[in-house]
Amino acid sequence: MERGKGMKFVGDSRVKANNRKPNIPKDYSEYPGKTEAFWPNFLLKEWMVGAVFLMGYLLLTVAHPAPLERMADPTDAGYIPLPDWYFLFLYQLLKYSYASGDYNVIGTIVMPGLAFGGLLLAPFLDTGKERRPFRRPIATSMMILGFISVFYLTWESVDQHDWEAAAEQGAIVEEADINTEAEGYEIFSAQASCIGCHGDTMAGGAGGPSLLETEKTAEEVMDTIVNGQGAMPAGLFAGSDEELEILAEYIAAHGHPEEE
Repeated sequence: MERGKGMKFVGDSRVKANNRKPNIPKDYSEYPGKTEAFWPNFLLKEWMVGAVFLMGYLLLTVAHPAPLERMADPTDAGYIPLPDWYFLFLYQLLKYSYASGDYNVIGTIVMPGLAFGGLLLAPFLDTGKERRPFRRPIATSMMILGFISVFYLTWESVDQHDWEAAAEQGAIVEEADINTEAEGYEIFSAQASCIGCHGDTMAGGAGGPSLLETEKTAEEVMDTIVNGQGAMPAGLFAGSDEELEILAEYIAAHGHPEEE
C-alpha cells in the first residue's frame, strides 16, 4: 500500500484525525421519567418551595416579634447576656467546669475546633461513592454525633436560662429625668457599687431596683447604705459622712434635691 492511500499514522501529530466526534451530552428527552428541563420545570419547583418557606418565615416573625431590649448600659454589671440561638450550644459548653475558667481555651478553641475539623474532614475520611447513609459509616456517625451534641447543648441552654429575669432586665423603660449636674449625682456615679446595680440614671437594673420610686427619707436611705438591706450588702459606700448625707438626700429627692 502506497503512502497516502488509506494509510493513517496513529499518534503522529502531523496527521489530523478527522473521525473524532464532538463530545455532546445527550438531551434530557432521551431519559424519559428520569430528568426534566431546568427551565422552566425545575426552576419553577425551586421558586414554589422558596415561596412556601418565605411565607412561613414571615408568619413566624409576625407571630413572634423580635425581643427588642433597652439600650445597652455598660455600667450594668448585673446584666446576663444571651447569644443568638445558633451560638447557644457554645454558650452552654462554657458553663461546664472542664471548659471554662482555667480551661477556657478548651471550651472556646480546642473542643469546637476538633468538632468542626472532624466534620470538614469527613468527606476525605470516607471517599466511597455510596450515597446511602448506612454504606458510609464514618461520615454518617460523625454527622449524627455532631447533630446530637449541638441539639443537646442547645436544649440545655434554653432549659436552664431564666427567661423571666431576662425579660425584666431587658424591659424598655422611659429614660429617667434626673439632675445630673447635682453634687449628689457626682457622688452616686463615683460609687461603682451604686451605678453598677441601680444604673446610671437610678432607674434600676438586673442587680438592683429603681431608686426613683423609693419612699424612704434621707435618714432611712443612709441607714440602708450603711447597714444594707435584702440582697444589698453593708459597707459598700466609699466616701465621707458628708458625701453620704448628700447622696442620701439626692436619692430621697428622686434625683432633684433642689426641687424638694
